[in-house]
Amino acid sequence: MKDETQVKTDVSRRDFLGQASLGVIVLSSVAALAGTLRMAKPSVHYEESRVFKIGKPENFPVGTVTVLEDRQVFIFSDNDGLHAISKVCTHLGCLVAKTSTGFQCPCHGSKFNLEGKVIAGPAPRPLPWFEISQSVDGTLLVDATKEIKSGTIFKV
Repeated sequence: MKDETQVKTDVSRRDFLGQASLGVIVLSSVAALAGTLRMAKPSVHYEESRVFKIGKPENFPVGTVTVLEDRQVFIFSDNDGLHAISKVCTHLGCLVAKTSTGFQCPCHGSKFNLEGKVIAGPAPRPLPWFEISQSVDGTLLVDATKEIKSGTIFKV
């Protein structure tokens, strides 16, 4: 005679597959719901303005080169006026260094003359010049969104 009080401990293949299928359906539904709810919140990443103040014209004495590290730009001041040249190499985005003959990229060896034109290396185009303007209060503004022709000087 068999003992009728035995507890069934073995899970049949059919029961296991049924439970696994139910688990997959629940997890898929939760993931789909989370994705749908995530779409309701926009993922906006604010960037710093590419138009920035650099100060008054008297902050840039004639014959000086000012490096704005936080904005990655050189400000040149000469007898004719001011001009801004980007520090970002046009090859792969490294920051160039000022040399006595122009600029040099420490990463891949691109060399630029004082005008920012490529004289050696893999850089595909010259360093961009940015537009300088003056606001109504006399503060100088650099617009890094507007590339201007090389040699364009802002008259102070």
